[in-house]
Amino acid sequence: MTIKNKKIISLSLLVIMVLLGYWLWLSLRSVEIVAVHQEGSHSSVLVKSFPLTDKGKITWWLKNKEMLKNKYHIPTLDADGAFTVVFWYFGDGYKEEGKYDRRCFEDMKTKVNCIDKDKAFTVWNSQSNIISFGVNDGEYRMNDKGEMIKTEYH
Repeated sequence: MTIKNKKIISLSLLVIMVLLGYWLWLSLRSVEIVAVHQEGSHSSVLVKSFPLTDKGKITWWLKNKEMLKNKYHIPTLDADGAFTVVFWYFGDGYKEEGKYDRRCFEDMKTKVNCIDKDKAFTVWNSQSNIISFGVNDGEYRMNDKGEMIKTEYH
């Protein structure tokens, strides 16, 4: 093996190690809940450092749903037992409504009550008590055996 090949292999391994370390760091960060806004049975949770993968998001919900219920009183069920919880990336913080597509919160009595629409994850429960998890490219539903079934959006 030539010195040039050894340098290329060494550099490639270094890049792979750095990327792997960065991905691991992103995966292990704890989720920060910045705020919770409630509108009937619809809850908006503003987060920083949310898990990157579908599995990570669902696992986080399953591990933290009791904490969310105890600390933030979500989800809130409607008369039929349905609810929706949307996790939004907090991004650059609250902004004025402006001309952009933003999610505004009426429970804040200020002009700076909107965030950029950057949805991280959605959890909802239908009237038939089926829990669904919305991700970027599809939806997961939990079957009777507790297995996740994915339906992809087209």
